[in-house]
Amino acid sequence: MNDNLQQQLIKDLLIESFEGLDIFDREMLALEKGEGNAETLNNVFRIIHTIKGSSGCIGLGKIESVTHVGESLLSLLRDGKLAFGQEMIRALLEYSDALKAMLRSLEQTGTQGDADYSTLLQKLQSLQNIAPATPAPAAVFGLFEDEPVAVLQPGPSAEPAPKPVVSTVPVVETAIVPEKAVVEKEPAARSGTFISDTAIRVDVGQLDKLMNLVGELVLARNQIVQFTAQSQEPTLLNAAQRINTITTELQENVMKTRMQPIGNVWAKFPRIVHDMAHDLGKKVELVMEGKETDLDRTIIEAIKDPLTHLIRNAVDHGIETPAARRAAGKPEQGTLTLRAFHEGGQVNIEILDNGHGIDIAKVKEKAIQRSVVTPDQAATMTDREVFNLIFLPGFSTAEKVTNVSGRGVGMDVVKTNIEKIGGSVDVLSEAGQGTTLKIKIPLTLAIIPALIVTSGGERFAIPQVSLLELVRLEAEQARKGIEMLYGAPIYRLRGLLLPLAYLNRELKLDVSAAGSTDGNPVNIVVLQADGRQFGMVVDEINDTEEIVVKPLGKQLKSITCFAGATIMGDGKVALILDVMGLAQHANVVAEVRDRAVAGKTKAAEKVDERQTLLLFNAGQNSRMAIPLSMVARLEEFPRSQVERSGNQEVVQYRGQILPLIQIANYLPNATATRSEADPVQVVVYSEAGRSVGLVVSKINDIVQEVLAVKRSTGRDGILGSAVVQDKVTDLLDVIGIIRTADPGFYDETTKI
Repeated sequence: MNDNLQQQLIKDLLIESFEGLDIFDREMLALEKGEGNAETLNNVFRIIHTIKGSSGCIGLGKIESVTHVGESLLSLLRDGKLAFGQEMIRALLEYSDALKAMLRSLEQTGTQGDADYSTLLQKLQSLQNIAPATPAPAAVFGLFEDEPVAVLQPGPSAEPAPKPVVSTVPVVETAIVPEKAVVEKEPAARSGTFISDTAIRVDVGQLDKLMNLVGELVLARNQIVQFTAQSQEPTLLNAAQRINTITTELQENVMKTRMQPIGNVWAKFPRIVHDMAHDLGKKVELVMEGKETDLDRTIIEAIKDPLTHLIRNAVDHGIETPAARRAAGKPEQGTLTLRAFHEGGQVNIEILDNGHGIDIAKVKEKAIQRSVVTPDQAATMTDREVFNLIFLPGFSTAEKVTNVSGRGVGMDVVKTNIEKIGGSVDVLSEAGQGTTLKIKIPLTLAIIPALIVTSGGERFAIPQVSLLELVRLEAEQARKGIEMLYGAPIYRLRGLLLPLAYLNRELKLDVSAAGSTDGNPVNIVVLQADGRQFGMVVDEINDTEEIVVKPLGKQLKSITCFAGATIMGDGKVALILDVMGLAQHANVVAEVRDRAVAGKTKAAEKVDERQTLLLFNAGQNSRMAIPLSMVARLEEFPRSQVERSGNQEVVQYRGQILPLIQIANYLPNATATRSEADPVQVVVYSEAGRSVGLVVSKINDIVQEVLAVKRSTGRDGILGSAVVQDKVTDLLDVIGIIRTADPGFYDETTKI
C-alpha cells in the first residue's frame, strides 16, 4: 500500500470515527435516560464495529484491539445478555474517550499514542460477567416488537453461548456472512441515519477557495451592473441582467454548502452537561430546540468556545444542588434549555436555566469591593446594568476558585468574541426562577448586505444587521431638533433621546470635502450597539448593496472603528464600519448608560442640571414650566369641538375621547382664571396607553436651561419655583394635578 493511499484511508477513518463517537456519546446518554430502543443498541454496536474493521484494514493494531473489547461488551448488551446500569454507562463513556484520544494522537502525531488502557479494558471485560436484571434489557427497551425473542439468562453455572459456525470453504463472502448472522434481524434500509449516507465530504479548504472565487465574481458583477446601468444597448443590458441573476443563484448555492446546522456545535454539550453534573453532584436535564438551524461554518467555529463556556457556567453557577432545589420547593433535577431560531436575518440563541438566578445584591457588593462602581451608583443601577457587570474582565462572584469557576475569566471573553463577529449578548434573570442569556449573531460573515454612506468625501459600508432606520432632517428641522444634553448632541426621535455621533469628527475626516452640515440637511443613520440606539450623522446616504467582506491587514487590526473592507463597483476600496467599536469610540454607549445613572442621582439630589422645558401660562400672571419629556404632543382645538361627558370636558382626539383638565382650576392662586380662549391650547400627557389634555392659557416657548430650584413651596400643584430666562417660574406638579382631577387615571394605566 503506497503512502498516499495510506494517508487517505487514515483521513477517512478519522472523519468517520469522530462523527461516529459523537453519536455514540449521545446514544449512551439516551440509554441512560431509558429512551433507547433496538436501533439505538444496533447503532452503537455498528459504530464500534466499523472503527474496528477500518483500523484493522490499515494496520492500526492498538485501536483494533481496544475496539474489539468494547465490541464484545456491546454485542452482549445488544443481544439482551447483559443489563445496563450507571457503572456500565460510565465505563462505556470512558471507553469512548479513550478511542478519541488514540484517534486524536493519530491525527496529530501519526501514532496511536503510548497511553496504557489496560485498567479500562479489564473493567470492560469484568462487566461482561454481570448477570442481567429481570426483565432483561430487551423487554425494557421494547426490542424486536414484531418477533418475540428468547433471552438467555446465563448464571454462574450456565454454559457459554454457542459460537456461530463459520464455513471453512475459501470463499470471499464468508468473512461477512457470519457478522450478519449474529443479529437476529437487520433493520430496514435506513434513511439519513448518518450524514455519510446522504452526503459527500469536501475539504474545507476547497469550500473556502470556492467562496473566495464567488466573492470575486460578486464584485465583478457589481462593476458590470454599475457600468451597464448607464448604457442604452439592449443586448448589453440583457447580458448584464443574466450575469446578475446567475451570480446571485450561484452565491446562494455556494453559501448553502458552507451552512451547517448548529446541532453540530451542540453535539458535545450533552456529554459536557452529564460529566459536570456528575462531578458537582447535581441533576441536570439538557433540552435542545432548533438543532436544525443553519449557520455559516465560520460563525459556527467562532461561537463554539463561547457557547461551551456559557453551558459550563450555567451548570456550575445557575443550577442548584438537589438539596437546595428541594429546600426551594423545586424538583431535584434542574433544566438547561438551548434554543436556536432565525429572526430578522440573524440567528438567535438562547440559553435558559431554571436555577436560582443572579443575586443582584451579591453582584453589587462585588462591584463595590472591586471599585467598579461607588455605593451611590450601585444604589441607583437598574437590574440590566447590574447584570451587565458580569461581563467585565476579571469579575466573578464565586466564593472559591475551582477547576470550572472563580478566576474571573470567561464572560468578558464570551462577550468580546461574539461582538467580534457582529453579534450581541444580553442577560435576563429573575431571583429564584433562573437566568436567560440571549445571543444574536449574523448568518454569515462572507457576503453581507450593507448600507453605503459617504462622509468627508469617503465611502463607508455599515452592516445592515446593526441598522434600524434612516432619518433626514431639513436645515430648519436640524437647527431646532438637534439639542445639547450634558454636553452631548441628541435628537428627540418619537420621544426617545437619541445620542448622536458625527462620523466626520470621529474619523477626523476632511469636512471641507463635503462641506459643513451647518445650514444643510442632516442625514442620521439610526444604529444599535450593545442593545442601545444611537444616531450616526453622515454627509450622504447612497444605497444598499451586497458586499464581500475582506479582512483588514494586521497593521489595522487594532483600529476598533473598522470591521473590514470591501471593493465597490467602481473598483475602489470602502471600509466597513464596526458599529460597536464606533459607538465605544464616540462614547455614546457608555454615555447613555452613565447618563441614566447620573440622571437618577441628580434628580434625587435636586442638583443643577440642564433641561428642556415647556413654558406656558396657566392663568392670569401665572408663568409655569414642565419638562418637555413629559409632553406627548401640543395641540389646538376650536372651542366648538369641546364637549362634555358628565362633569368632564372632553374632545374627540385621534379616534379616542380625550379628557381635558383646566390647570387653573387646581392652582391655589386667587388670580388664576379659567381659560376661555379660542382655540383651546392643550398639552397632551400620555401614560401606558392613556392620555389626558392639560388646558393652558398660552404656550410660550421651549427653552433649555440649567434648572436651579430656588424655592420649594407647600402649594398643591406646584413642585417649586426657579428662575428661567431671568423670570420667576413655577414648576407644575403634573402628576399631582392629574391625580387630583382624575384619581383613577394612574390606577387604570397600571392595569393596561
